[in-house]
Order: sequence, then C-alpha cells, then structure tokens
Amino acid sequence: MMRLLHICITAALVLAAADVYRIKFDSTRQSQRLVKLRLDIRREQDAIAALRAEWSKLDNPSRIEELARRHLSLRATEAQQYDRLGNLPLRPPALVPVEESDPIGTVIAHPEVLDRSATGSVGPGRR
Repeated sequence: MMRLLHICITAALVLAAADVYRIKFDSTRQSQRLVKLRLDIRREQDAIAALRAEWSKLDNPSRIEELARRHLSLRATEAQQYDRLGNLPLRPPALVPVEESDPIGTVIAHPEVLDRSATGSVGPGRR
C-alpha cells in the first residue's frame, strides 16, 4: 500500500514539475513576443517621425513656390484679364421646369397634407 502511495506522489510531483516548466516556457515566450512588439512599435514610431519630417520638407511653401516658378508658366494677373459682367455667357436653361410641382416644397408649405398614420407620427390632437 505504501509503495502505491509513493508512486502516486512521485507521479504527481513529475506532473507538477512538467506543468511548472510549461508555465515558465509560456511566460518566456510571451516576454519575447512583448519585446518584439515593443521593438516593432518603436520602429513604426521612427518611421512615422521620418515621414512627418519628409512631409514638412515637401510641404514647405518656399519649396512649392520655387517648383511652381520653375515648372509652371504662370504670370501675375493683369487688369486687362478682367471683363465686364455683361460679357459673361447667359445662364444655362433650368434643369427642372418651373411648371412641375415640387413634392418637398408642397410638404414644407402645407404640412397638413401628410398622412401621419403612414409614418407612425401622432398628430397634435391625439397627444
């Protein structure tokens, strides 16, 4: 009987040691993963900082002005470029004829024409 008890206790100790080893291995793996993630985050933050610095350089107004002067043939606006309003082309014809009824305008002008039972609204008299 005593021998069986010793075997059971030894087996329990071996299983407990294996479980402790598994927990230690998992925690080591998680800490390595955490270090890798922190390294990746730091690398991404550095890349973001570099991209922001490059954006600031590219977005510099003096640089854009120099590029525009070099690559575009722009000149200052002269007074002869303006014209009178009478020389503007006529307005294009209306896309919606005025004779047609406007359903939204009708509802706005006459809200009593709405069928409130269809929308579930309660009229002012039923409240």
